[in-house]
Amino acid sequence: INVHRPPSPMGHGLCWRAGERPPISAEDWQAEYDKYRASPEFKLIHSSMTLDEFKFIFWMEYGHRMWGRFLGLAFVIPGTYFAARRFINGSLARRLGLLFFMGGTQGLVGWWMVRSGLKEPEAEWLHPRVSPYRLAGHLVSAFAIFATLTWTALDLGSPRPLVRDMGEAAGAWAARVRGKLLPFAALVAVTATSGAFVAGMDAGRAYNEYPLMGGQWIPEEYWALWDKGYGIRNFFENTAAVQFDHRTLAHVTAASALGLWGWMRYVVPQGALPRRALLAMDLVVAVTLAQVGLGIWTLLEYVPVHLGSAHQANALNLFTAVLAALHALRPATPGPVAAAVGRLAAPVSVAAVAAIGVAVTQQQ
Repeated sequence: INVHRPPSPMGHGLCWRAGERPPISAEDWQAEYDKYRASPEFKLIHSSMTLDEFKFIFWMEYGHRMWGRFLGLAFVIPGTYFAARRFINGSLARRLGLLFFMGGTQGLVGWWMVRSGLKEPEAEWLHPRVSPYRLAGHLVSAFAIFATLTWTALDLGSPRPLVRDMGEAAGAWAARVRGKLLPFAALVAVTATSGAFVAGMDAGRAYNEYPLMGGQWIPEEYWALWDKGYGIRNFFENTAAVQFDHRTLAHVTAASALGLWGWMRYVVPQGALPRRALLAMDLVVAVTLAQVGLGIWTLLEYVPVHLGSAHQANALNLFTAVLAALHALRPATPGPVAAAVGRLAAPVSVAAVAAIGVAVTQQQ
């Protein structure tokens, strides 16, 4: 997930057919370079880019593509071995099949995303760039795969719900905490998705100050595109709105994490929750605060690549900690709704992933 970030201020913009070999000879490189020079990104942003600079971003893009294929092999080869040895039961086989399907579709979504960067911008004041909507879709898809992998690993490591051996009172408290932790997990996911729009719009390279934006608490340009008739797109394509919303969501996430942690530690009776859930929530708070600090640091430093990548990687750390807390609070016996969701999750997910795959191949 983290390798997809732009490796340099030159940014992305390359697109080639899946399976095409990289250039080898000087003539091949010149031909590929000429293709890029014909793109709107080169003409409007990187017209001074040399062939050597082009080679750098080409190899970063190509390496990301090859790494994705390697991950597919790293999944299929051991999976085939374990299946042949009958180490994989029916429910795990369905989960792993879904993950493989999701991984394949992720490649299509990535191709669909990169292709959008080769289009002419809608307005003369806009720069050609990868669609922030498609970038967010690519990131959300990656997070969905990561979450499914993480939950599967947690299931294998702890197949028996922890509250099953703690009594009825513990089960009741776990249900109450889980009811608050689920919306918090959704908030974390929304905040991470808003970060994808910050990256897609290069919004982190504006308003490089904190806590104000342009000397104001709410930037004057917040409604700029709304006034130009963009409507709701203002919140996804306006740099000021995108960054302000991400800041606000981050603040709400941090406050929610602290409040939830304090309630679990000091209001919920001692011993009523699994120790693993409490430790996971300790980690959630620590990672959340680190994420806020890292985000501010990244902004003030004008988004250097190493800080931007660290900020994104730490978002995965936070997501992992939240999933670990939720997993530790699983009910002893799934309720009727949870059982129905469990039965329908795999076929519905397969249908959704297939629909996404078909949709992205039909669009320009």
